Amino acid sequence: MPRLLFKTIRFLVILLALAGEMGLTKTATEETTVFQKGEGGYQCYRIPAIVKAPNGNLLAFAEGRKTGCNDFGDIDLVMRISTDNGRTWGALRVVADNGALLAGNPAPVFDLTDRRFAQGRLFLLYNTSTVSENDIRKGLGIREVWSKTSTDNGQTWSVPVNTTEQVNRPNLPDVNPAYRFPEDWRWYANTPGHALQIRRGRYKGRIFVAANHTAGPLQPQFREGRAHGFFSDDHGKTWKLAPDVAYLGSNESTAAETSDGHVLMNSRNQSGDVKNRLLSLSKTGGETWEPVRVAQDLPDPVCQGSMIDYQPRRGKHVLLFSNPNSQTGRENLTIRVSTDDGRNWSAGKTVYSGPAAYSDLVIQQDRRIGVLYEKDKYARIVYQSFADDWLLQE
Repeated sequence: MPRLLFKTIRFLVILLALAGEMGLTKTATEETTVFQKGEGGYQCYRIPAIVKAPNGNLLAFAEGRKTGCNDFGDIDLVMRISTDNGRTWGALRVVADNGALLAGNPAPVFDLTDRRFAQGRLFLLYNTSTVSENDIRKGLGIREVWSKTSTDNGQTWSVPVNTTEQVNRPNLPDVNPAYRFPEDWRWYANTPGHALQIRRGRYKGRIFVAANHTAGPLQPQFREGRAHGFFSDDHGKTWKLAPDVAYLGSNESTAAETSDGHVLMNSRNQSGDVKNRLLSLSKTGGETWEPVRVAQDLPDPVCQGSMIDYQPRRGKHVLLFSNPNSQTGRENLTIRVSTDDGRNWSAGKTVYSGPAAYSDLVIQQDRRIGVLYEKDKYARIVYQSFADDWLLQE
């Protein structure tokens, strides 16, 4: 063999070995920036959510914050679409605008069981605010819940519908005579991240949206807060409240379907008494909850997380969960795997070891696992996908 050819082959072998060590051989795509701070007329983008359309397109949502990264202000809900599994993204579109106030907390979900819509109907549940979170918790303003739909995979949208009276319990009759509830819910937030449609079992077709609220005056350690949910069994015509999770300070939540058609809710612990996620199982489609379990194998720095179910081509149904793998800071974004419906979780694989916060998981048309997440102290929201063998082989 000529010496030059031998050296070339040897060099390529070394490169392949290094790529394998770095996890780059057919496991991870290069990340793409979906929302970049300062672009499109927005000084900051936060709160990512993503879903896959029936035609395979990926729809990425975020809050476009016009004046900075603060949680309240002139904030729109924006979207970009990818037709090539996240390698490139289309133009920025505004999908919800509340004037100079906030439209946020996108919770998208496809209804794939409504026979009227052969390609499915996309629901976008979101919140609006009249004042900041702190003032709303003091009873000085309102958080409302809205929904809008699309029957062409996000190209066009219906007019928004106010569902606050069905799924919230505010006591602000001066704002709306219908808002006269003794529960006195104040702060209210969907998810953040994608919502859920149950695909199997007794509750097949139910749309379930994880949420959280506060009730009554401020308490130390956010103990007036509770996670809850709401659901629809009639394709969004009406919505019903799911009961509270029995843990004071439970907060932002994500829900996924277990292998037997149950609903598992995974919640942020805002009280901070333990820096771990809270897991609540419902065998009734969200109508009742079993006792909350503190997940010792899911550390969390008090941040949002995302959960989704996944069926590999071979092997058992699994749950996937992404969050910052830390109890001290929003960093080290990690994806973990559970093969027993959330009772135990793997050590996980690190997606990014630097500053990272909110994320949302999706399963691509080609069955790769994608994650949309906030990176580098909210400088941008990026997308990356992985082959399942990288995640499932611990």
